[in-house]
Amino acid sequence: MVVHHVRVHPSAEKLPREDQLAWKIAEVAADPVDVPEAVTEMIVNRVIDNAAVATASLTRAPAVAARAQALAHPYTPGATVFGAPRTDRVSPEWAAWANGVAVRELDYHDTFLAADYSHPGDNIPPILAVAQHLAARRGLTGAQLVRGIATGYEIQVDLVRAISLHKHKIDHVAHLGPAAAAGIGTLLGLPPEVIFQAVGQALHTTTATRQSRKGEISTWKAYAPAFAGKVAVEAVDRAMRGQTSPTPIYEGEDGVIAWLLDGPDAAYEVPLPVPGAPKLAILDTYTKEHSAEYQSQALIDLARKLHRERPELADPANVASIVIHTSHHTHYVIGSGANDPQKYDPTASRETLDHSIPYIFAVALQDGAWHHVASYAPERAARPDTVALWRKVTTAEDPEWTRRYHSTEPAEKAFGGRVEIALTDGTTVVEEIAVADAHPLGARPFGREQYVQKFRTLAAGVLEPAEIERFLDAAQRLPELDAAGLAELTVTAPAGLLAPMTTPEGIF
Repeated sequence: MVVHHVRVHPSAEKLPREDQLAWKIAEVAADPVDVPEAVTEMIVNRVIDNAAVATASLTRAPAVAARAQALAHPYTPGATVFGAPRTDRVSPEWAAWANGVAVRELDYHDTFLAADYSHPGDNIPPILAVAQHLAARRGLTGAQLVRGIATGYEIQVDLVRAISLHKHKIDHVAHLGPAAAAGIGTLLGLPPEVIFQAVGQALHTTTATRQSRKGEISTWKAYAPAFAGKVAVEAVDRAMRGQTSPTPIYEGEDGVIAWLLDGPDAAYEVPLPVPGAPKLAILDTYTKEHSAEYQSQALIDLARKLHRERPELADPANVASIVIHTSHHTHYVIGSGANDPQKYDPTASRETLDHSIPYIFAVALQDGAWHHVASYAPERAARPDTVALWRKVTTAEDPEWTRRYHSTEPAEKAFGGRVEIALTDGTTVVEEIAVADAHPLGARPFGREQYVQKFRTLAAGVLEPAEIERFLDAAQRLPELDAAGLAELTVTAPAGLLAPMTTPEGIF
């Protein structure tokens, strides 16, 4: 890796293009390096993971609406849409949109946390959509798709390592747009000049506030990364047609850093692979065993352990208080430090409860399990004993957990916390957990077997058994797929499942 010093430059300085971060990103994307076997294997895992959570979302309102919008834009050759027959093809930007919403809706796929947050699996829908659309015309194969996805992960993870967006209340998809554009550039073998323009446009059009993840969280949370993916497809298309972008987009005196991030005196150290180096960033990411914000994953596992070992803690009559000592991010984003009353509201939306560690910990402690539907059901949230226990849970920032959260040492990096439970009999229970059980350093790390099982579990009762097997076979042959085979990387639901799903009439 080489670290690039990125700062604001007055217009009078005229920063050379080759010194701009967007150009450095484009050079990485255009570098035709081989993909290591371990990276290829993990990309296959994440394609399966994305399909699993998308399948579980097919009948949920945001996915239904996004799918209806996409299917209103039929196109030849086009790309597939999760749930629809493989013969139903739509314009690739709309496929990226619908599939991105389905993947993101349950907050149940992969994550990378550092200076900022990310779900780098969000790169897969737009890159795959373009691959399916242009497969025949450009002779694209599974191996080229793998290369594109490796780039998307690399760029997003490297930006997340270095540049905090949330500090300035900018939504984390502002790192996704440039990453997806770069990944599409790699897929298509575009030159740095074209990728550079696409990266700039994608960044410029995906900077939005974090209100989508604050207070009463709406369905837009699922749409935000899908919008970034759609915009990335469109940005690459414009760049391929010779259209240019605001420059320098990061470093300009009226650019993103100067006015949206740390200001005109800011500087960042952004790591990127040196020329000829493989893109390994996906290996530093991790998926979710539970359908909830990633910072809650380890704490759900700790709550399940306490449920087994100390069942009396599930009764609010036995508990005086529960304090979760954790990192800055966990405390202020999904904890009581957010000062969002909605995080304690039994009538709050699923999206809001997903970002409430007091709620999540209370339910997991009582149930000893976490389910992507049942754990968020309105009747579950409103249960009186749950509400009583829930409102005894608070969080507190602990500098040591914050330090570990930001550590660059894999053995130290942690996303959990220390839980102190004061009982009404005067005793105290203290337990801690560093990483989720499914984390690479956790008690039960996810491998191919677990990804396949996650897909089977979430697809059961949604897809026909033959369709489950067909998809798993295609996904696990991803590196060997030919152009026609790329169309196999989707799932088709039984007609009877989707037929009753309707949305109010829109424009399309």
